[in-house]
Amino acid sequence: MKHSLFRAAAVAVALLSAMGAASAQTKLSGKVVVYCPSPAGLADKIAAGFTKKTGVKVEMFQGTTGQIAARLETEKANPVADVVILASWPDGLRMLDQALPYKPALAERMNKGWVDEDGRIYGYSASAVGVLYNTTIYASLDADWAELAGAKYKDQLCIPDPQSSGSCKDFISGYINANGDKGWNVLRSMAGNGMIVPGANKQAVDAVITGSRAILVAGVDYNAYESMNKGEPLGIYYPKSGTVINPRPAFILKSVKNEANAKAFMDYLLSDEAQKLVYQAYLLPGRSDVRADNRANVSEIPQFPYDWNWMMSNSKDITVKFGELFKK
Repeated sequence: MKHSLFRAAAVAVALLSAMGAASAQTKLSGKVVVYCPSPAGLADKIAAGFTKKTGVKVEMFQGTTGQIAARLETEKANPVADVVILASWPDGLRMLDQALPYKPALAERMNKGWVDEDGRIYGYSASAVGVLYNTTIYASLDADWAELAGAKYKDQLCIPDPQSSGSCKDFISGYINANGDKGWNVLRSMAGNGMIVPGANKQAVDAVITGSRAILVAGVDYNAYESMNKGEPLGIYYPKSGTVINPRPAFILKSVKNEANAKAFMDYLLSDEAQKLVYQAYLLPGRSDVRADNRANVSEIPQFPYDWNWMMSNSKDITVKFGELFKK
């Protein structure tokens, strides 16, 4: 009899808990403040999808990782953001002490290594860098990084500014982490052979599309896929020696004002719906069980060995040293 009563009580508690959780979900209201990087179309679709699903309004600031970091610094005394998304994993690691631990729904399906060990930042999407080339100048191209430094490609190369492009900054630090002095020799040769730095990612891609330069070194891949889909004369490949895949960290700030809404937003980022939006924007899905049908997937992109913590500690000095290669 006692066992029956205990079982009945346990079932009742479980039902009440489930009803409470469902009730909490249906009672979501108000807003969530999200800071996030490009692409703008993806950010807008995620915000609209989340609002449709939950009724919660999304107040969004969109900018580069640098602009987001600067805004967070300005607002330090009076924090505004609830959820932050960045375009650089090392930049996310730098903010771990400001991130609230939380395990979103379906977090166990994340790509390996795209979650920090304490469950604070989640790479809900990612980009990789490759070599972009103008297909009216080269019908095909597959030269490795070191080969591109040769005289054959003199005055044909450009590269994004790593001070403006987080993906390029992380590629350079990852390349040096993997190759050491040999990596510096390659970059030095590229610069010596007339490689230019047109600006951030968009300006660098435009330089190749217009044909003012034939080849873009360390071009972020989602920009290439999007331009190719529009009919621009671009090709992309990932050099056989490897590249860097850069997860885009999303996390809740410890200073969060709308915690329930922020947690629901993190849940949504890993949902089937949002992960589909991710690859439709030509980014890599954060979940290992979601495959893109319009771009190369993680398993199809060779990576060289790199250490995110080493990159985080050394990227600033590496970026400065890289800039000095172009001073005359």
